[in-house]
Amino acid sequence: MEMILLFLIFLIVAGVVAGVVLRGALKGASAPAVPAVSTPEALHQTVTWLVREGQKIQAIKEIRQFTGLDLRSSKEIVDGVALGRDLWSHPAMFRFRPLPQELAPADATDLATRVRGLKAAGQTERAIFLVRGETGMDQHAAESFVQSL
Repeated sequence: MEMILLFLIFLIVAGVVAGVVLRGALKGASAPAVPAVSTPEALHQTVTWLVREGQKIQAIKEIRQFTGLDLRSSKEIVDGVALGRDLWSHPAMFRFRPLPQELAPADATDLATRVRGLKAAGQTERAIFLVRGETGMDQHAAESFVQSL
């Protein structure tokens, strides 16, 4: 009788462990890989897709990684996207908006010349954004580059 009881306890414990392992494997398999975001357009597409897939936390992480914004602002942006607002409508996202066509990389002028022009026009944040978009630098490196010109 004791052997049967011990065997039943073993089966229950083994079942619970197998369930936990299986649940973890399925959970990891269901989350698709999110490509690294390097441009404002890619950020917009990625965040929109993640919100539609119900992955708000990952969307917040993507915004924070790309912009360096705080958690509260990033959450407000994601909540806005979930409600149908545009990613760029939040005031904190102004400096990260895509550049107008006249400042796009297709321009024949080199990056340093365009950055100097933006700085001279008092658009330092846009200059930093331009550097980040064309080089993939993080916020701090882009700020240092713009300040050095």
